Amino acid sequence: MIVLGLAAAVQGRAYSFGALQRPGPGFFPVVLGVLLGLVGVAIVATAQPMASSIDEGRYSREWRGWGCITLSLVLFVVLGKYGGLLPATFVIVFVSALGDRRNTVKDALTLALAMTTICVLVFWWALKLQFPLFTRS
Repeated sequence: MIVLGLAAAVQGRAYSFGALQRPGPGFFPVVLGVLLGLVGVAIVATAQPMASSIDEGRYSREWRGWGCITLSLVLFVVLGKYGGLLPATFVIVFVSALGDRRNTVKDALTLALAMTTICVLVFWWALKLQFPLFTRS
């Protein structure tokens, strides 16, 4: 998150920044990049190892979480191009939610439906993002 935030802030500086009253095209990416970097720093500063890892004397990897999140990102890119916003959003949330061992399929499905609805309302309807809900192959 820190690297991605810094990259967005650096790239956003290539555009006119503007001011708070009249923001330029670089204002939004720079501000969001800095905020994302700060959130990453806060996560690193407050991170605690899992209790079972402390007892074992080593850190255990959560391969299920890593796998599900990585797979969901790949699926989002593929479905975003060939399926559209709606299926891509549903799949990224559903597969990512399955990375948490405490989530059931029903929990992941409920979360994915809720987030897909919110995403469609915010990005497609309210912000008029030029990302079709469905694409035709």
